[in-house]
Amino acid sequence: MAESTKHFVLGSFIDAEAGPNQAEAIFGCGCFWGAEKGFWRLPGVVTTAVGYAGGNGASPSYEAVCGGRTGHAEVVRVVWNKQIIDFCDLLKLFWECHDPTQGDRQGNDRGSQYRSVIYTNDPNLDAIAKASCDAYQNLLTEKGFAAISTEIKMNQIFYAAEEYHQQYLAKPGSRPYCSAQPTRVSLGPFPGCHYLLPEKVWSHYDWSVSHCVLRGENSPIEL
Repeated sequence: MAESTKHFVLGSFIDAEAGPNQAEAIFGCGCFWGAEKGFWRLPGVVTTAVGYAGGNGASPSYEAVCGGRTGHAEVVRVVWNKQIIDFCDLLKLFWECHDPTQGDRQGNDRGSQYRSVIYTNDPNLDAIAKASCDAYQNLLTEKGFAAISTEIKMNQIFYAAEEYHQQYLAKPGSRPYCSAQPTRVSLGPFPGCHYLLPEKVWSHYDWSVSHCVLRGENSPIEL
């Protein structure tokens, strides 16, 4: 296995399959650079990789996806240790790190590749994702936001992005860019949820601070 497939921060292989006591899911919430950093910092995340999913055709390129020719979304594949972090913790980060009501854009980034998505390969995870969506919609409606446009589907093929995109924000010389526009609405308990991470973890994500993910350290948050 090539050295280039190792996670630049975590040291794990970015294309590793989920092992015992592990699970995986795919999240799309705007430009995948900042989204990936948000996920790799969470305790219990085994590996992350950016890529493309939810479109047509095999092995899409960055240029084709950005040109809107394939229908894929920019996404992050996340593998996690179920004994340390729960899928609900990942959903909390997902909903809070962007505005899921913006349709085919996120901030200044426009196009279907920037749409909000959750893709899983497990019916239980799919049900939990939908329950979290319903709960977050209620919270957003109370704050005057529009309907959530997040696409929640199962069994979508993940295609890894080009190597230079992987863990981009942690690499020397990277451009500190993120267009996500968090709603500043927090996701609390919802039916079927079982949070595992302590509250102190979320102090590292202050959505009232512009581009807080960019400002944070690259290293994983310690419990």
